[in-house]
Amino acid sequence: MTTLQSPPNMIRQEQSTVDDHQPHDPCELLRWELAQRQESGFDLGAYAAAAHQVVESGDAAEARRMLDELDTVTRGQSWPYEEPEDLVGILATLPEAAPVTTVGEAELRDRTLGAWLGRCAGCNLGKPVENGDHWTVAHLRSYLELADAYPLRDYIPALTPMPEGFELREFWPYTTRGLITESARDDDIDYTILGLHILEEFGFGFTTADVAAEWLDRLPYTQTFTAERVAYRNLVIGLEPGRAGKVDNPYREWIGAQIRADIFGYVRPGDPRAAAELAYGDAVLSHSANGVYGAMWAAALVAAAFTGTARQTVEASMTCIPPGSRLAEAIRQVIDWHASGATWDEARTAIEDRYGHYSWVHTINNAAVVAAGLLWGDGDFTATIGLTVQGGWDTDSNGATAGSVAGIITGAKGLPPHWTGPLNDLTRSAIRGFDRSRISDLADRTLRLATSR
Repeated sequence: MTTLQSPPNMIRQEQSTVDDHQPHDPCELLRWELAQRQESGFDLGAYAAAAHQVVESGDAAEARRMLDELDTVTRGQSWPYEEPEDLVGILATLPEAAPVTTVGEAELRDRTLGAWLGRCAGCNLGKPVENGDHWTVAHLRSYLELADAYPLRDYIPALTPMPEGFELREFWPYTTRGLITESARDDDIDYTILGLHILEEFGFGFTTADVAAEWLDRLPYTQTFTAERVAYRNLVIGLEPGRAGKVDNPYREWIGAQIRADIFGYVRPGDPRAAAELAYGDAVLSHSANGVYGAMWAAALVAAAFTGTARQTVEASMTCIPPGSRLAEAIRQVIDWHASGATWDEARTAIEDRYGHYSWVHTINNAAVVAAGLLWGDGDFTATIGLTVQGGWDTDSNGATAGSVAGIITGAKGLPPHWTGPLNDLTRSAIRGFDRSRISDLADRTLRLATSR
């Protein structure tokens, strides 16, 4: 089998497999609001069955009525989790912040460039197989074994003819082995770039309203998905930023805020708590509860990586999210499995058993996969992003986050050239004014912010 040839080089706008989640479709909103309520402790009983019938019938007017009715439902008394939503309430659940650890400028420069390169490499690695419904762990392994690429130690190869039963994402011609000439446009990179711009424009005191304004000015609506698309839609019709993520948003605990958070760790190296607080101001535009905690966790994880091992980094990140939350419970469980001597395969199976009921783009299950990739990868860049992407679900987002952390731990000078060379120090972006950015320039700009305090 051989690889196929890339089409002409141009910016490619993607139509995501999560693009079916449309905020203007009451039936679609009702389908996922039912799941969100049931996952967060609401006992809907016979109401859920009736609502599912409405969803299947396509009766938009009745779906709208039932959505409004759901707002009157209260959570059961037996709910065992503590999941505050305001920053004061979140911080009240956390232990005292650890002292800030400083990093020398030369080391910081190398690790910051490693973060950007690692994020781009991990994102591109996972991008051809970003479809958790199709690319299950077993299905992905079968394909990789056919391609003599298991375990993953390099970018995913595209086989021709494509074996029956397998389908790479539509952007495979520029994200598979031998065809990569730059970091592909992707929302996981777009939001990191946009976050950098927001910090440059407004400083560390930026507000959620500032984030909203920059979305509308620089981010194309068609390149937003799930919770971000809901928030964008709500901003356009005139809702205030404080309400944009709260109206008709059944995706509020999905992974979108988590993928936006790495930049806040980049600019607060060695200070996980400060990074998490910065991430909160961005996340609440579109998310709540575990959706926000995921962003705080990812930012803290990245910030901690500048001064710790993979294990220390994951443990430090846990001090920045509510300990009584479902997200904290899931990551603690992964830490315990690792400490007990379980293999990565055993841990991934256990993650599926416990958290596989969530959407493949939910925060909780994907954070567990990232934590597993980091722990079992143990600071080795190739092993970390390979295991994380082999873990399935939101592969490009997970590969990007794991790549940030492992890239920081390794440093740019230690990154294997077969990951960084094909990127040619260039990334595409849908963010206005940032297409064809030099990755090294983005890192330099980040470094200036990180050393400005």
